[in-house]
Amino acid sequence: MTVEMVSTAERTLQGQEFAALYAQAQQFYALQMQILDAHDTERWAGTFTEDAVLELPSLAGPVPARAGLARYERAGAAAQRRSGSPLGHWVGMLDVQPRADGSLHTRCSALVYATPAGGSSKVLYVCVMEDVLVRSRGEWRIAHRRVIRDDLA
Repeated sequence: MTVEMVSTAERTLQGQEFAALYAQAQQFYALQMQILDAHDTERWAGTFTEDAVLELPSLAGPVPARAGLARYERAGAAAQRRSGSPLGHWVGMLDVQPRADGSLHTRCSALVYATPAGGSSKVLYVCVMEDVLVRSRGEWRIAHRRVIRDDLA
C-alpha cells in the first residue's frame, strides 16, 4: 500500500487556489445570466470564445461562433418582448473541475422562469448546463456549452 503524504501548507494552498477558481466561476455565471436577462446581446455573445459552440435542445443543431449566438439571443429577446413575460435565469449547484490545460469543466443546474407583468414567476424549464470555460484575453469565456432540459432528457 502506498500512502502519499501532502503537507498541510500544500493542501491549504491547493484549497485556496481551487476556492479562487470556484469563486471566479460563480462570478462569471452570475454576470453572464444578468447580461442574458438584460438582453445585452452583444455583451452576452462576448462571454463566449470566437469559435464557441452552443448546444440547446430547442435548436436543430449546435450554434457556432459569436455571430450565431447573438442572432439566437436577439430572436429570443424579441419573442419575450412580444409575450410580455420576460425570462429570468437562476444558476446553482455549480460543480467546477479544473483541467491540466487550464480550462474549467463545469456543470450546474439552471432554472428558466417567466414573470408576466403583474403576475407571479413561474418556472418553465429545469436544465443542466455543462460548459468548458477557457481563459481568453484575461477573462473566462465559454468554449462549449451544452444545455440539457429535464423534460426532454
